[in-house]
Parts: sequence; C-alpha cells; structure tokens
Amino acid sequence: MALEDDVRDMVRLPLFQEIEPEALRLLAFSAETRILRTGDVLFRKGEPSQDGFFVLSGSLQIEDPLHPAMQKIIPPFSLIGEMALFTNTERPATIIAREPATVMQIGRHVFHRVMKEYPKSARKARASIEARLTALTKSLAHEGF
Repeated sequence: MALEDDVRDMVRLPLFQEIEPEALRLLAFSAETRILRTGDVLFRKGEPSQDGFFVLSGSLQIEDPLHPAMQKIIPPFSLIGEMALFTNTERPATIIAREPATVMQIGRHVFHRVMKEYPKSARKARASIEARLTALTKSLAHEGF
C-alpha cells in the first residue's frame, strides 16, 4: 500500500484528523506494517504497551475470559492501544486476528518525536483527546458509574 493511501486511511480517525498531513506522512512512513494470520495474537493482556496499532485490513477480536462482554470485534480503520501512544500502560486485554489482517504499528517514541516536530498538531491532538475523555466521563456519570 502506498504511503498516501495509508495517510488517507489514517484520517478516518478523530485523533489523526487533528494531525497535519506532513506529520501523518512521517508517522505512516515510520510505522511498521505487520501481517497477521487468523488466530495470531497481536498482544496479550498484561503486557507493557509501547505502541498503538492502526488496523488497515481484516478484523481482530478483543478477548478477555474474565469479561466475556468485552469480546468485541475490531474492524478495519480502528486504532488499538491509543493510550500507549501517550503514556506507559499495560494491555487491558488480548487481541487476536479473526481473519488475515494487516496493522500499522506506531511506536510511542516515534509519535512523541513527530508531535515535538509539529507542535500545532500536538495541541490539536491533545484538545481532541481531552474532549473525548470529558465526554466519556460525562457518559459514565450519567450511567451511574
């Protein structure tokens, strides 16, 4: 897949919509493409996370035997592990390929470097994340959590 195709696909997500095209090109160029076969594990619950994954094709599944309701399908053009792009975390669940899939692995160190080089994009990305976290917090409060 061409670099411009990757960038075009990335802007489908709110986080990447806030990032300047040149910065997105750099992220896409620096990312590692991983091809998964059906049943391959992308990562396991409890592992340290240092990367986010953008699903380019195929579908993946969240697996958490202790929380069967969390076993949802992750379609193409989804971002997995978004928080890992910003901070040290542990993987909250295991992710496996439901079918052959291709993901773009974006490292935290690369993401941080690009955000330092493109401060306007960093400010917009931060504002987008703050707005989504505020909406989530309000939603949880409304549901009684």
